[in-house]
Parts: sequence; structure tokens; C-alpha cells
Amino acid sequence: MGSQLRDYQTTIAERISLSGVGVHSGAPVTMTFVPSAADTGIVFHRRDGEGRSHAIKALISEVGTTDLSTTLGKRNGVTVSTVEHVMAAISGAGIDNLIIEIDAPEVPIVDGTSAAFLAAFDAAGLDQQTARRRYIRVLKPSRIEAGASWAEFVPHDGTRYEVEIDFDTPVIGRQVFAADMSAAVFRDEIASARTFGFMRDVEKLWAAGLALGSSLDNSLVIGDDHTVINPGGLRFPDEFVRHKTLDAVGDLALAGAPFIGCFRSYRGGHRLNAMALRALLSDHSAFEIVEMAGVPGSGASLVAVPAPAFAPWAV
Repeated sequence: MGSQLRDYQTTIAERISLSGVGVHSGAPVTMTFVPSAADTGIVFHRRDGEGRSHAIKALISEVGTTDLSTTLGKRNGVTVSTVEHVMAAISGAGIDNLIIEIDAPEVPIVDGTSAAFLAAFDAAGLDQQTARRRYIRVLKPSRIEAGASWAEFVPHDGTRYEVEIDFDTPVIGRQVFAADMSAAVFRDEIASARTFGFMRDVEKLWAAGLALGSSLDNSLVIGDDHTVINPGGLRFPDEFVRHKTLDAVGDLALAGAPFIGCFRSYRGGHRLNAMALRALLSDHSAFEIVEMAGVPGSGASLVAVPAPAFAPWAV
């Protein structure tokens, strides 16, 4: 990931499961991560109430709603929601191919971060495959604006995130996180940053049937006195923007391949992330597909390759 470009695709070495509850539904859910063949990509196998399995590809073309979280599966009515934290962990771990079996409509929130998913991948181990890994390289700026918010991709030698937030509360205020992303940066500086919300919004969310599984164990909560009410306080002084960066990593992993470039956003969220990714991939002059050519470690370099007709980055 980032400046540490991998030459070959990877999957996990063995099956592993993880259980929890959905942050919005409050319902129990179990996910099983299954090794898969090269060029499979990331695919959710959602089991419905009648025991049938529905395949949902983790791609921007499958994104439905982006209210409070990112939901996949807009086409056949079967959905998987709150995918951003597990997708961020998949991206952070450098996993290209994976089947995710899930028995409920929402990914478990666990502790509100990507850390538990990373731990599961660590336990399973990674398996390098023989197929070359492809990247989406940004060739020119691609920008979208929505009111006071904006997001853009610009060319960069590596994978970089520059995320800025601005909340009208003193405990958050204006925060910026900027870094060239790598597996180590994601693990050490991003993966354990928690999702957050305001106590004043809780009753509205409950009335809408949302946040039923939210608690101080899986969310940072800002009280009416504008302080964090969680015991122990913040994990980072700027934990809020780090979590927004985590969300961006997960949302942009729905490109279908890692990107080489810089992603910048101001006052962003799931909807803005999806809009920016769609804008980039809709302009075929703004990016190219590349892979490593030559022998790894012996002067290999990235070269453009033809995008196949079934290219997952097509929107």
C-alpha cells in the first residue's frame, strides 16, 4: 500500500471468522473470511433469512446509500452495510482477493475501528499469489464540490491522504491528517481511531431505527457539554480526523484496485468519498491502469496495461 507497492496479488492463507453486532441494527452477525483465487477481488457472500447466498462485489458500482455508512448491493435488494471499516483493513493489509461470508445485513462494528479486522488477517496470515497486482494511477486532478465540502485526486508518487475536518465544537474543531499511506502507517496511526458521534443526535437515530448497537465500547461520544464522555478519553489528540481518514481508506478501496495518487478532502464523509471516486473513474483521461513489469528487485517499474472489458473500476 502507498509507497510500498506490491508486485503480486495476495489473499489470506486460511479461513477465519469474526462475530459482533451491527452498530445500527444491533443484531448479531458473523463474518467468515475465505481465501480466494487471483483476480477475484473482494466479494461479500451475503446469506439471507432463507439460507440463500448472494454475491455482492465490493466495488463503487455497487454502492447504494451513503447515509452514516457505506452500503453495497443496490441492484437486487440484498445489501451489506457499514462496510467501510473492514474495507479499510483489507486495503491496509494489502489484500487483493477475498470472499467474505456474512449472515446479516450489516458488518459488525466490533470496537468502532479496523483493528479487530487487522488482527483477524494477522491470525490467518497472507498468501502471495502469482498474478501481478494492478493499480489505478492518477494522471491529472479530478475534483468534486458539494456546498462547503470538496474532495479531489491529484497525481502523486505513492498513495497519500490529506484529510481535513472542521466541526463547530471545541473538542474537535479543525483537524488535519496528512501522510503517505503504507501498511505501517495505517496500522499504527489510523486503524485504532474510533467512529464518533454526538449525544444530542442519539434520540433522533434511535427513532429512525439506527445506532441500536452503538455504545461507549465502540464509539467516541461527545456530550452536551462538548467533552468526550468515554472513560479514558481519546486515543489520539486528533482521533476524529484519523477516523475520517480510516473511512476514506475504506470507501476508496471500492475502486477495485489500489490507487497511486493523492486524495484530499475537506469536510468530507462517505457520500463525498463515493462522489470523488465515481468522478475519477468516470473520466478515463484522469487515470490509467498500471502493473509492475520486469523482475522484482531488479529494476522493475510500473507500466500501463490495457484495461479489460470487465474492468472492476468501470462505473
